[in-house]
Amino acid sequence: MYTAHPGRYADMPYRRTGRSGLMLPALSLGLWHNFGPDRPAETQRAILRRAFDLGVTHFDLANNYGPPPGAAESALGEALKADFGPYRDELVISTKAGYLMWPGPYGEWGSRKYLLSSLDQSLTRMGLDYVDIFYSHRPDPDTPLEETMGALHSAVQQGKALYAGVSNYSAEQTREAARVLADLGTPLLIHQPRYSMLDRRPEDEGLLNALDALQVGSIVYSPLEQGLLTGRYLDGIPEDSRAAGDSPFLNSDAVTEELAGRLRALDEIAKSRGQTLAQLALAWVLRGGRVTSALVGASSPQQLEDSVGTIRNLHFDAEELARIDAIVRP
Repeated sequence: MYTAHPGRYADMPYRRTGRSGLMLPALSLGLWHNFGPDRPAETQRAILRRAFDLGVTHFDLANNYGPPPGAAESALGEALKADFGPYRDELVISTKAGYLMWPGPYGEWGSRKYLLSSLDQSLTRMGLDYVDIFYSHRPDPDTPLEETMGALHSAVQQGKALYAGVSNYSAEQTREAARVLADLGTPLLIHQPRYSMLDRRPEDEGLLNALDALQVGSIVYSPLEQGLLTGRYLDGIPEDSRAAGDSPFLNSDAVTEELAGRLRALDEIAKSRGQTLAQLALAWVLRGGRVTSALVGASSPQQLEDSVGTIRNLHFDAEELARIDAIVRP
């Protein structure tokens, strides 16, 4: 029987999520990859146990995570039943709906029918009565925003979610979503955008400024840019890497010699800080406290431990930030 480490809250910093009472760990565990039937169940459980022992109290999912879709939620459900039953009130568990889950006109996007049906399925897979955060995973160009936000509001009102969030919404869409939810009486808690040293769109397109103004929290995904910022690509493309495979998120064409040169320059900065390249990249998105939490994946407990080691140095001086910008935005 798993017993959580008694010192699990000693080191992890927790940050307030926007204008709310919810605190999130600086690093959260994303179950996007590595939680499906192609991975040993014991390895998955070991990652979750190690995360919680290190103070990572937030497990982030979506209905389509796996593969196949739904597998990550099912895997978490098994782990919750086996290991985390006594600790449910210490965990923040989030899920999303928006991408394709089943055939026909009601199996994706942002209709009330799809979102609430999907949430019921997610709760069944995880064996939960409620999730802490329920997200609209992407904006729906054909469904009124009032309907999509109304579904999130209903999930909260029904007690199936404690908070509402959005993901992949633009700054303008986020402002409007926050307005609609506020009118309904359910605040927008959090936004989940893609953000990294190599993908600065939340800065450039005004999303971070909008979140600051709205007092909405943020949790960023792909802070390691699909593995480019892990150090695996400093000397080419490893045969067992994502870029060498058939991943739709990263292909070999993206790993140019020019990019590898930038990565090596960033790695030198990381070494000067006593960090790995991955730790540098995570610390960078967490710099200054503007981002509430950064999502990390893990294929082993050891990989997770390396990510959590980031918290030992989250400070950057102006010279370091200027050097990083000169490398990634020449």
